[in-house]
Amino acid sequence: MMYKSIYNSPLGPITLISDGENLIGLFLEGQVHFKKTIKEEVITRDDLSVFVLINNWLDKYFAGEVMEIGDLPISFDIKADGCSVTPFRKAVWQILSKIPYGTLVTYGDIAREIAMMTGKKRMSAQAVGQAVGTNPISIIVPCHRVVGTAGKLTGYAGGLDLKIKLLELEGFEIAKEGCRVVF
Repeated sequence: MMYKSIYNSPLGPITLISDGENLIGLFLEGQVHFKKTIKEEVITRDDLSVFVLINNWLDKYFAGEVMEIGDLPISFDIKADGCSVTPFRKAVWQILSKIPYGTLVTYGDIAREIAMMTGKKRMSAQAVGQAVGTNPISIIVPCHRVVGTAGKLTGYAGGLDLKIKLLELEGFEIAKEGCRVVF
C-alpha cells in the first residue's frame, strides 16, 4: 500500500509518497517521471508520521535554513521511471544524498566517485546524468546541486526554472548569460 500527501511549497504543490514508514517519492508538479512512477493505488493520508517529519523539514528548507538529510526515513525502492531500481541508480542517489547544502558537484565528479567505488577506470558522466534525472526524492536528495562542467546548468526533471529557484534559495547566484552558477 502506498500513501500520498500534498505539500504546498513556494514552488507549487509537491507530492509526497510513502510506503507507510519511509518517504519513497517527492515530486514537484509536472516532474517528468512522476506519472510513470506510481503504478498502484495511492491513499491520501496527511497524518502519517513520515509526512509530518517531511513537512517540517520542507518548512525549514523553504524558510532558508540549512537542511541536511540527517535521519529522515527515506527509501530508494520506488521504480523511478517504470524501470527497475538498479544498484547503479541507488549508488548515484546515495552520493546525491551526501551533497552538503551550499555545495555543487558535477556529473563528472559523481562518475569518478562511482568508478572508484566499483573499481573501474572510468564511468560515463552521461550514465550518471540519466540516474540523477530519475532521482525519486527531489529536493531532499539534492539532484538540483549537480551541474555540468564549469557550473553549466543542465536539465532537471522538474524543469530548469525550478532548479534555478532551488539554487537561488540556497544562495547561489545564477548568471543569466550562459545559464551558469556563479561561484
